[in-house]
Amino acid sequence: MGSLTPGTRLKSTVCTTEIMVITAPPDDIEIKCGGEPMSQGEDGNGGSVHQDHADGSVIGKRYTNEEGSLEVLCVKAGEGSLWAGGAAMKVKDATKLPKTD
Repeated sequence: MGSLTPGTRLKSTVCTTEIMVITAPPDDIEIKCGGEPMSQGEDGNGGSVHQDHADGSVIGKRYTNEEGSLEVLCVKAGEGSLWAGGAAMKVKDATKLPKTD
């Protein structure tokens, strides 16, 4: 896969998960879903989700890597969980807005 840029859409090759890149690191990083690398063109269901990577992805949630240099938005849910650079991606916490009284 080429270098990631904001707006790049990726599809899982083993399930229905689709994501859009929000923030990308300057270096190349491999994003996997269900244990297999994601693709810019191929549709899912070309294999099976690895059981260690089957926590699922949730539509509308933002996922980030540990360093915070990569952020993606799940635009279509699926059975596979998202991994980047060999580590599981975490759901990004919602930003709390300040109180106004």
